[in-house]
Amino acid sequence: MEIVVLGGGLSGSEAAFTIARMGGLAALYEMRPASATPAHKTDLLAELVCSNSLKSNEPGNAHGLLKAELRLLGSLVMEAADACAIPGGKALVVDRVRFSRKVTSAILGESRIRVGREEKKELPAEGIVIVATGPLTSPDLAEKLAALTGGANLHFFDAISPIVEGESIDTSAAFFASRYGAGAVGGDYLNCPLTREEYDAFYDALCGAGRVESREFEGTPYFEGCLPIEIMAERGRQTLLFGPMKPVGLRDARTGAVPYAVLQLRREDAAGTMYNMVGFQTKLTYPEQERVFRLIPALRRAQFFRHGSIHRNTFINAPAVLSGLRLKSDGRIFFAGQVTGVEGYVESTAMGLLAGIAALCLATGREFEPPPPTTCIGALYRYIGTERKDFQPMNVNFGLLEGYDKRRKGRVAQDALAAVSEWRGRMEKALL
Repeated sequence: MEIVVLGGGLSGSEAAFTIARMGGLAALYEMRPASATPAHKTDLLAELVCSNSLKSNEPGNAHGLLKAELRLLGSLVMEAADACAIPGGKALVVDRVRFSRKVTSAILGESRIRVGREEKKELPAEGIVIVATGPLTSPDLAEKLAALTGGANLHFFDAISPIVEGESIDTSAAFFASRYGAGAVGGDYLNCPLTREEYDAFYDALCGAGRVESREFEGTPYFEGCLPIEIMAERGRQTLLFGPMKPVGLRDARTGAVPYAVLQLRREDAAGTMYNMVGFQTKLTYPEQERVFRLIPALRRAQFFRHGSIHRNTFINAPAVLSGLRLKSDGRIFFAGQVTGVEGYVESTAMGLLAGIAALCLATGREFEPPPPTTCIGALYRYIGTERKDFQPMNVNFGLLEGYDKRRKGRVAQDALAAVSEWRGRMEKALL
């Protein structure tokens, strides 16, 4: 039986590959390039949109531990990310084009996966389906999902940061360093310092800058972990100094001083031809972005490969409409990735992997056993199934783990990895 996977992002690619790796057949449908989205630029599978950072790689951090768990589970996305990593301090940062090409190549090279390049405007009427269409679900399909879930679809808007041309950055007004000296010699981030006077001028211009106007954006319930820079600035003049422009842990090697404020730039590719403005997601108009961001001394002549923008992010009220990852009203339909209410590349990947295993269990008449909630992947699975008054997207964090005690933080990773390894053994025994 062929399992249909809708959406060729990280979660859909992971789901399809997991099904194939464990002996099943998958049909992966991706609407690009026939149908474009406001944020994607290529026709590659698993294209990274908001950032090229997959966050911390340290197992003592929840993001790092989730990556370690996925590596144990044979994740295609993690294998590709590790192969395409570029310097990024303690974070796993990837060359985004190489990464997507590697995932695409692996999917196309897998004989048990059939890839269809077409937009699916409706769910298949029969067979097992995994919906992994992500935050940019097409309007036609989103309408069908809203009807299917009884109007439980929720929407908010997500913002992405600009990318500037490396050669256009004034490196005489910047310095390489990672916070607290982490990472490679010299540092993995290009830091653009500002004096107090420069920061005040930048702040005033930012708060007065023109924004994209649309009725769609009125009352937008932004995800707190991805607020537009100008929305953060509205909370007070000092807010950015404790957020994306905080100078803590950075010392200018040229002067020995800690800057008053700093913008960090992160490499988008190994050659350093493109740099991402870290934490500068925005809904300013394109001309205003250039005017305001060029007030930062190192960016006075910056050329923009990609301007910041906002786009629709769709997710379902998972606790209300799902049982595990299966639709309560139609158990042959699974959901995976960001549409389930997890936030982040790796979190979406994790739900794709679980959806692939769960769907294959259904197809082969086996019972799906969720991973233990003492693990990061199991805790995320439990989160999207726990009813709450105001369900919102969630990044992985240790607070989600069952029985987490910060006094035993040193053993959390060790115990979680052991539990994941045991769970993998049981599922492989059941399916392989």
